[in-house]
Amino acid sequence: MESLRNAYGRLAELARELAKFGTVGAIAFVIDYGGTNLLRFGFDWGPLKSKIAATVVAATLAYLGNRHWTFKDREQSGLAREYFLFFVLNGIGLLISLLVIGFVTYTLGREDPLSYNIALIIGTGIGTLFRFWSYKKWVFLAPVIPVIPVDPVPPAAPAPNSQVNGHVYLLDKAPEEKAPPPRQR
Repeated sequence: MESLRNAYGRLAELARELAKFGTVGAIAFVIDYGGTNLLRFGFDWGPLKSKIAATVVAATLAYLGNRHWTFKDREQSGLAREYFLFFVLNGIGLLISLLVIGFVTYTLGREDPLSYNIALIIGTGIGTLFRFWSYKKWVFLAPVIPVIPVDPVPPAAPAPNSQVNGHVYLLDKAPEEKAPPPRQR
């Protein structure tokens, strides 16, 4: 029964983290998606260059949201280490998106806004799955919870003659009766 409670607790914690991660991710997605489209079609930047620029801005805001809200209860292993790992892992997530966008744009020759945005969403979705897993594993580490040993043996019952504060108490003693005589063989 205890293991079932522990499994439920871990699942509930994972659901809370996913909800917070999703909220931060949704905000970062709006910045990334909107910024990419603005740079790509509003300023006529290239398909990959616009994605890179928008992702850098969105990733910076996502780091702050994830560190200070989603994973705030996790160990802090140093801002420089976390920030570096966060951006390396975001770079891998960005590379996933760029591969999808590059495949659609350069291999399939689809440069219209609809094809570009479908590629952007697919690449971002796959990259997001990678980032959630990798952030939990390497950036925002699980909190260190001290293990308190539990004595599996319950305390022994008090002895029939107990001494408390210098007084002797006779416990569980029936009045003295005469013992039956020993049996003869």
